[in-house]
Amino acid sequence: MTDSHMAREVAEIPEAAARFLERSRIAVVAAAAALRRTDPGLIATVARGSSDHAATYLKYAIELEAGIPVASVGPSVASIYKRPLKLRQAACIGISQSGRSPDIVEMMRAAGEGGALSIAITNYADSPMAQASAHCLPLQAGEEKSVAATKTFVTSVLAGLALLAEWREDEALRAAVAGLPEALSRAVTLDWSPLSARLARANSAFVLGRGPGFAVASEAALKFKETSGIHAEAYSAAEVLHGPAAIVQAQFPVVALGVEDAALPQLTATAARLTAQGADVFVTGAEVEGATTLPSVDGLHPLVAPLVLIAGFYAFVEGLARRRGFDPDTPPHLRKVTETV
Repeated sequence: MTDSHMAREVAEIPEAAARFLERSRIAVVAAAAALRRTDPGLIATVARGSSDHAATYLKYAIELEAGIPVASVGPSVASIYKRPLKLRQAACIGISQSGRSPDIVEMMRAAGEGGALSIAITNYADSPMAQASAHCLPLQAGEEKSVAATKTFVTSVLAGLALLAEWREDEALRAAVAGLPEALSRAVTLDWSPLSARLARANSAFVLGRGPGFAVASEAALKFKETSGIHAEAYSAAEVLHGPAAIVQAQFPVVALGVEDAALPQLTATAARLTAQGADVFVTGAEVEGATTLPSVDGLHPLVAPLVLIAGFYAFVEGLARRRGFDPDTPPHLRKVTETV
């Protein structure tokens, strides 16, 4: 069978990560210096789709590393409602694969006009979003032909983590970021076939995570919908207990994306509770009685571990899509570049 664009692009993730680290270092250093000068008390993010999941990842990473609150700003505030935002002593990070969606571009322009230090993360350094921003971190990911974003999601998060490490001058995080190409190359070869067998005929699923892991759970749930026609919903491993767990009955599939961090004990406790309700639970990063443990890359810095995990998920979900009779490159009713206002 001929490889899909998605399969080839997943295989390119380690190389794309290495290329970003080599070619965009000067841009990262410049943006980090600007952040140190600004010393923001708030960071806003602007993004949609997979890029918004990357922004959620960076929200948790920045809050955990820098202690600065990060909030997502609705692009329609600027693009439709035409309302100014007061963002003095703030920074605004916009993330967009294409950098072309009018609402994202307008919000980034408005953020700058409102006093924010604006930083664009995009695969196209000459895009309107990049031009509307004070700084741009080019992803260097190369063309992404599959509608489902993979290497651009990974490099978007990588760009944010590299920026965070440089801004905070954190040597441990710098080393972890530098080691990502090797860790990602291990992740894309992992075998998640037990989960593929379980979801071959599934209609619904929950995907759980905590902290940065919740961001990749959200991204995984989107990919289940896009590529495989599965109605998957992402929840915090805490939030799922505040109502959604009521629909978890016998053989309901649950994927708990755990990594070695402070949230792992709570995530595994939730996984154990849902297993006791009869769910078919699959977990990474730990063993839970009655659940199936999926392989993952261990020994990683907790702020990079979820990013490595999603690379392995991408390789798995591409195969699941084909197993279920879908073309992972062309999800129904979707286009690669979505331009909204």
